[in-house]
Formats: sequence, C-alpha cells, structure tokens
Amino acid sequence: MIKTKRAYEKPAKEDGTRYLVERLWPRGVTKNSMKIEAWLKDVAPSADLRRWFSHDPAKWQEFRRKYFAELDAHPDAWAPLLEAARRSPVTLVYSARDPERNSAIALKSYLESRLRRKSVGHDGHA
Repeated sequence: MIKTKRAYEKPAKEDGTRYLVERLWPRGVTKNSMKIEAWLKDVAPSADLRRWFSHDPAKWQEFRRKYFAELDAHPDAWAPLLEAARRSPVTLVYSARDPERNSAIALKSYLESRLRRKSVGHDGHA
C-alpha cells in the first residue's frame, strides 16, 4: 500500500515507512519531527519541470506525462520505493499545498501502475 502525506502533518504508525520525495527540504520542518526513512531527492521532478508546472492545475495532465517520462528514464530512483511498497505500507511525504495535484500524488499513481504490472501475468491475468 502506498499513501501520501504532507510533511507538515504528524507522522502516524499506520504510515508505515516514510520517504520524503521532494528536491527541496520542507520549510520549518525538522528531520526528527518528520520521522522519514530516507530523503529521495532523485525521485522528485527535475527543477525545470517543477518550475514549469508551478502548481498550475491547468498544467496537471501535462506535468504528469512529463514527470512519468523522467521517471521512466531513471528507474534506479524509484525502484527502492517499489520494493519497499511490496513488503509493507509506504508513505510518500511531500510539502506542496495542493493535496490533489502534486508530485507525490503523481509518483504514487506511477508506482501503483508498476505494482499492478508486476502482479499481472504475461497473458494479462492475475
């Protein structure tokens, strides 16, 4: 199971293993208070893509397409998350204000599609 949670929300036991998936450290949050396993900067969108998106809802679908292309090119960045999610619950920690359109939500969708592919046989059946 993969969840998302804002860095400013209190960690909970049901979060499982928590990973910060942002290029920049969230303002005003200490490492201790976030209780993360690791800070995975390389899984976050590139600085150029982040600036282009600028959290504009009108750019959401195009942002997802471009971000997924970046992820496709760097499987080493997200593979540890996929392996962790296969073992136990994982929470992707993010700092964006928009809880519905942010890179952690896009990453969750990307990883879940990878998990589904692995669980389906070559003939398309589970």
